[in-house]
Amino acid sequence: MSKETKNPAYPWASGGWGSLKSVVRILTQEKVALKDSTILLRQNKPDGYMCVSCSWAKPASPHTFEFCESGAKATAWDTTAKRVTSDFFRAYTVRELLTWHDHDLEEAGRLTEPLRYDASTDRYVPVSWEHAFEEIGRELRAIDPGRAVFYTSGRASLETSYMLQLFARMYGTNNLPDSSNMCHESTSVGLKEAIGVGVGTISLEDFEKTDLMFFFGQNTGTNSPRMLHQLEEARKRGVPIITFNPLKEPGLISFVNPQSPSKMLTPAETQISTQYHQVKTGGDTAAILGICKAVIDADDQAVRDGRPRVLDVNFIDEHTKGFDEFARYARETGWVDIEQVSGLSRDALEAAATEYAKANAVMVHYGMGLTQHRMGVQNVRMLCNLLLLRGNIGKPGAGPSPVRGHSNVQGQRTVGITEKPELAPLDKLAAQFSFEPPREKGMNIVEVFEAMVKGDVRAVINLGGNLVRSVPDRGQTEPAWSRLHMTVNIATKLNRSHLVHGEVSYILPCLSRIEIDRQAGGEQAVSMEDSTACIHGSKGVIEPAGPHVRSEPFIIAGIAKATLQERSTVDWDAWRDDYSRVRAAIAETYPETFYDFDARMWTPGGFPRPMPARERKWQTKSGKAEFMVTEALGEDPDMPEREPGALRLMTLRTDSQFNTTIYNHDDRFRGIKGTRMVLLMNRADMAQRELHEGDRVTLETIADDGIERKVRGLSVVPYDIPAGCIGGYYPECNPLLPLWHYAKESKVPGAKSIPVRVTAVERMSAV
Repeated sequence: MSKETKNPAYPWASGGWGSLKSVVRILTQEKVALKDSTILLRQNKPDGYMCVSCSWAKPASPHTFEFCESGAKATAWDTTAKRVTSDFFRAYTVRELLTWHDHDLEEAGRLTEPLRYDASTDRYVPVSWEHAFEEIGRELRAIDPGRAVFYTSGRASLETSYMLQLFARMYGTNNLPDSSNMCHESTSVGLKEAIGVGVGTISLEDFEKTDLMFFFGQNTGTNSPRMLHQLEEARKRGVPIITFNPLKEPGLISFVNPQSPSKMLTPAETQISTQYHQVKTGGDTAAILGICKAVIDADDQAVRDGRPRVLDVNFIDEHTKGFDEFARYARETGWVDIEQVSGLSRDALEAAATEYAKANAVMVHYGMGLTQHRMGVQNVRMLCNLLLLRGNIGKPGAGPSPVRGHSNVQGQRTVGITEKPELAPLDKLAAQFSFEPPREKGMNIVEVFEAMVKGDVRAVINLGGNLVRSVPDRGQTEPAWSRLHMTVNIATKLNRSHLVHGEVSYILPCLSRIEIDRQAGGEQAVSMEDSTACIHGSKGVIEPAGPHVRSEPFIIAGIAKATLQERSTVDWDAWRDDYSRVRAAIAETYPETFYDFDARMWTPGGFPRPMPARERKWQTKSGKAEFMVTEALGEDPDMPEREPGALRLMTLRTDSQFNTTIYNHDDRFRGIKGTRMVLLMNRADMAQRELHEGDRVTLETIADDGIERKVRGLSVVPYDIPAGCIGGYYPECNPLLPLWHYAKESKVPGAKSIPVRVTAVERMSAV
């Protein structure tokens, strides 16, 4: 691959020496002793612990080093030698800590004892676990259950998630939002409507059988680097990989396997993408429609010429509904409109279509670049349209592949974490535990914060998240959080959500899944589900951060017992002491998925969930896979008319980041050092505004709701990004995202498509 195709800020392949140096740096930074760094050899192994960062699949026959740079950083972050004790909180008031950068808060170290906020001193002070559970339970009993919220981060295990959803429903609410609400809810809705299951259909074995892969809006090199091993093997077989992404990302351009001595010691690298198309932000539906149109046109020509069909007409006739309407729409949509909205030429889209038409088995990988849009559900449905045209769902080597960025975000839904009562087995739970679950819909994340701004939420149980930083519209939502009556944060490290506290506020320190979990019933293990819908066991391998740190199941059991008291039919103490009892309850609730749970969770490679769409059984309203006609080609048909000079902002993560956790201020792949307050901008857009590299600008959201949303002090960095599109870091740019700017149907915040303007410029010397 020529150098011109690479990002000049980082003109090397992903992986390689850069990755190794980054791992050594984080181990040194966190004071992880050399002998302790060997725990990485137990990461993602059948008898070890599952990575605490992304949820990419754990193979049955793992590499010796079955971890990536991102996973090593997450492990180092959790196994740090640094500690936050009561002495720390005696030294700093909450007001003082609020001035710290988010990185510095977490960098202070692991939390070691339960804490309660003391308003008289503006400090967190140690309390006993018994006191914490008693007061939290008493406060929850005094609150209308409809005004309490139980949030779950994707780091929670299946056992913890099942316990929390049961506790919340026994308490009387379906307010069970989770991190899916902010990322892949568009997948859960879109795939469910199209093919009857809300998750992807591929397995690791499909990589060995595929003929072509597409990527849309997913940065593998930063967010799921272990996946590069499968891509490397596929490329060795000559499998084309076609990428659609607004930015050139090194992980999707080329890769040097840091586990291969021959590649590390030579200039050898693996070209990943054979075609790389820089689609405009928000132009994905148009790009996918262009490919579909080209394929349908080629099929029409084949019919006219008497040649074999390009479409899989037998599959379409037997297994799908709505093809004729979609084909008519594709034929009638003009290339001029497709090119204008997608930012791509007809030739580029036809080149992708040509490869697609030649391939027998095709998989499509995608991430939040597709789902975090106003039309996010439509984007997912369009991918299904593309796959259905040639029967690429329900056969080896083919299917949709949403790549989840959080370790068990998919699994917690499998065991009942959902605000939608129709998706939870309420009748089964009612019979199993002799109570009447609430039947009214609960609140998702956006709805929670909408209600919070209005003053309609009183308490939040925050299991593992940093909601104050991760949610949109910080100028509205952060003050609302501080007005809550009670906030309970279950966490390994200090973060902003603990400091923007409620009237009654607790920080409850929990074990990382890397740590040995000892209960009265002996050492415990937990389980989680990966992106390919396989379920794995996970067992901690190092000593806990301190004697007063407790497991997530222990904490949930303690709060549930103190809150529900005699109302509960669950022996929470027994579940706390022996997680196999929780797994037995899960298996009773979901027998088709979790039979022989205790034994099967240690199956190398995990055991798969039943997946009807893999067998071409469509659990949709029509009983068939469904094509759809899009509402509009553009990203925001119902937004106010975009003014001249408007830009579309997409928020990004760095290679030194996991969600809101910031490991350091550099972004190696994009050539950024020492700061996160940057704005990646096309040179033509800079010239149009007479901006120079290093100028500091203010961005303001374009909206007509009367609320001012600004982020100041962003340094301009010229970057290879389509004209009219800009990039800024998450969560620094979250204040620009209106709470109401979310995906239709799924309510995923539209963080990849925020209309903004440049309102102020401070001239600076070049960076």
